[in-house]
Amino acid sequence: MTQTTKTIFGKVANYRELHVYQKAEVLVLLTDVFCKRFLPPYGDRRVDQMNMAARCGKQNIVEGCEDGLTSSEMEVRLVNVGRSSFQELREDYEDYLKRNKLPIWKTDHPRFDKMVDFCRNNNTWEAFQPLAATLSAEEFCNMALTLCHITDKMFDGYLKHLEKRFIEEGGIKERMHAARTGYREGVDRRLRDLEEENHRLKAENEELKKRLGMN
Repeated sequence: MTQTTKTIFGKVANYRELHVYQKAEVLVLLTDVFCKRFLPPYGDRRVDQMNMAARCGKQNIVEGCEDGLTSSEMEVRLVNVGRSSFQELREDYEDYLKRNKLPIWKTDHPRFDKMVDFCRNNNTWEAFQPLAATLSAEEFCNMALTLCHITDKMFDGYLKHLEKRFIEEGGIKERMHAARTGYREGVDRRLRDLEEENHRLKAENEELKKRLGMN
């Protein structure tokens, strides 16, 4: 008898393959360069705040994927924390532009579409690193802001995916129940098969006795 085994552990993504993680990793490295190039090396709390927000956003994707093995609720919670961290980082870049009276590029800016396409189509530090060393503060911030907006949309899509997966597969409690139910169903099936086999053997035995004149 073939029995399907139902695992209690959830299916988790390889976080390094997620585009949202790849964008987050780029933002971590970009923010480190931005702080070194455009903020004072000492005495400015924004350096720690921005680097921490970027790192927290990335690390919560990692921790969410790892914890998703046993807790869908914790996975969603951590991914949400990561999203919030990048929203905080976006505010920091916007604040820098406002304080320094630099424009936030809108859709009518002549370089807006090109910048959006570049940020959307590139997920590696190797693509962004040459720009990070040469862009002006205005260009740098607007590139980072664009990445933050794209990443936020990716977070939204990933959270919807996690929600759909939870609805379809449930959390660990539901999976434990399903696994236990599957096991019990298998045992019950085997007992029924044995009982039917026993009845069949008894009937064959009675028939054999009749043929031998033993009754």
